[in-house]
Amino acid sequence: MNRLLFLVLLVLAPRIALADIAPECQGIPKPDNYDEQRQQDFLQDYPALTLTFSPLHGPIPHEPGHGMVGMDFAMIPPLKCAHRYVVDWAKTENTNVTPVAPKLHASFAFPELPGGLRVYAGLGYIPPLTIFGQRSVLLSGEVGIGRKLDNIPLELGGRFHATSVKLIADVAKAFDERRDPSILDLYVASTFGVDLMAGWDFGPITPYLAIGYTDVSTFFYVGDDGVVTNNLHPYAGISFAAGLDGLIWKHLRWSAEFYGAPGGYSMPDKLAPTVGTPASYGHLYTARARLGYEF
Repeated sequence: MNRLLFLVLLVLAPRIALADIAPECQGIPKPDNYDEQRQQDFLQDYPALTLTFSPLHGPIPHEPGHGMVGMDFAMIPPLKCAHRYVVDWAKTENTNVTPVAPKLHASFAFPELPGGLRVYAGLGYIPPLTIFGQRSVLLSGEVGIGRKLDNIPLELGGRFHATSVKLIADVAKAFDERRDPSILDLYVASTFGVDLMAGWDFGPITPYLAIGYTDVSTFFYVGDDGVVTNNLHPYAGISFAAGLDGLIWKHLRWSAEFYGAPGGYSMPDKLAPTVGTPASYGHLYTARARLGYEF
């Protein structure tokens, strides 16, 4: 057991017997390969991945001089109990609060450049509203370029995206919620990445595929005890999206996609207390949708 975890358990030992475990997670035995650092890193990477600014459009989202305003909807798959246990399997965290994250969206395609190149930009925003006891604010942005090939309806392109999100909520629940007060925690995350894209323009609908690289950084402050949990394995790896982008009645823009960040394994660096233990640093598979008015 690493020294930091030992000290934490020593301080909390009288309270662990009273620790709150979600009813649906009661009685699940601790796996032999459980690792505290790996668990904490996964829990920090996961929400950041659920809020990345994936394409939700083809390589050319609009005709030059056109854009849209609307809403994005990102499904947030609930975490299984095995990923919610923390503090050496003593308690579960409050992670499955909402199944979907809505986001305001706006995008615009600029006048066509020489060579048929089309540049566009997009923004995503979640205002600082308190919903289900959570106060979150998010700002996303993208810039991209695409081109239609001559004589065939193939579209190719690339994009850069970035997201910054801040969440204030009681995520790290008290060990005994009946006795201890609810104290807010602070979670801050940022992501950025690049995608290469291809799509086939059928007219009213464009199937598309994007594959790229996504990088995650996180910060988590636990309000109950003033501890900052370090993410020693922030996600940095492949992400992909496959979807459909369409326009109905000239003004109704819609899209739906399957998004994935398959993750992987890494060996902890020299700063990690669990040297020699392979650590899973996050993965996500989810669905997303967009609906808006094209102008």
